[in-house]
Amino acid sequence: MENSNNLLKVREKITLLDSELLNLLAKRRGYAVEVAETKIDDNRPIRDKERERQLLDILINKGKPLGLDGFYVTRLFQMIIEDSVLTQQAILQQHLNLTPNDSARFAFLGPKGSYSHIAARQYSARHFDQLVECSCHKFQDIFSLVESGQADYGILPIENTSSGAINDVYDLLQNTSLFIVGEIRLPINHCLLAMGNTDLSKIDTIYSHPQPFQQCSQYLAQYPHLKIKYCDSTSTAMQMVAELNLPNVAALGSEAGGALYDLKVLEHNLANQQINMTRFIVVAQQAIEVTEQVPAKTTLLVTTGQQAGALVDALIILKNNKIIMSKLESRPINGKPWEEMFYVDVHANLRSDNMQQALKELSTITRSIKILGCYPSENIVPVEPEKIIP
Repeated sequence: MENSNNLLKVREKITLLDSELLNLLAKRRGYAVEVAETKIDDNRPIRDKERERQLLDILINKGKPLGLDGFYVTRLFQMIIEDSVLTQQAILQQHLNLTPNDSARFAFLGPKGSYSHIAARQYSARHFDQLVECSCHKFQDIFSLVESGQADYGILPIENTSSGAINDVYDLLQNTSLFIVGEIRLPINHCLLAMGNTDLSKIDTIYSHPQPFQQCSQYLAQYPHLKIKYCDSTSTAMQMVAELNLPNVAALGSEAGGALYDLKVLEHNLANQQINMTRFIVVAQQAIEVTEQVPAKTTLLVTTGQQAGALVDALIILKNNKIIMSKLESRPINGKPWEEMFYVDVHANLRSDNMQQALKELSTITRSIKILGCYPSENIVPVEPEKIIP
């Protein structure tokens, strides 16, 4: 009994300390806001990578006599620095585009608990004070809600590190009048979720969206007897398993989503790749401008001619203008067999001289170019310290 009381006292101390840490992190974010406000006036870039590196070196040296190894300090403060960068980025963008930050209506795929729902909440938490949720059954419904003005923004998965491009979304981008105005990357941890009255040996049927099944194909191959049931979202699958309340059914989905439906986790981290990330795009009726103080991406939809080397010629123009391409995705053109269009992501601000020159040159050798959007890049590559001291 005495040991139990001692454990409770230690845990209470840890809880109090964790609360203090949260207050300090909030205070630090407040300073990041002040920094952003000064950068509005003097037009300095958001990131100073040399200062970030120096900061990590100082913190590693300070942590060593405290018993904190360099890898731990580095990993922790890289996350804190990323939060600071994204906080400043959001403030500068709101100032440039005069975007109200009080509330926003977000359309996403699936009921509450889906990965799209989680992505919408994470993105809006940085940009808006309040999120109004608009759940949809299909990707087309997301586009329709935003195009009709019933939602301010739509969030859609566009690619995954395990299963690749989400072709249904790419195809819908061909004909929409909406613009890409943001992006967010979400770590995906697929879990096998079931009711609390069962275990893995009893499961014979799994529900989920087609994408998780594809991303977890190697795990599922170990159990060839399992029946696969497709749903329009992971949250629909979890909701169905909860309503069925049977010991032989399970869902593939997120742990956070499963908790909303009182499902327990039978297995963790089931994706084929250990690092499983989904990139989501945010679409809206109006295009935005991106301040030159933050890293920007531009997404183009390009239709080349059918002559030999047409795509290569287009890519050479990007290279000659020192524009880095991060994504090239081809999709068939409806009604034109064997002809393709290309989605191109480049690390460039649409307003930059290099990008404008590249577009001018591309217009002379391509059949069409559609600018799908220029938006801040939220892929913050962390700096590394000069030398990590174990």
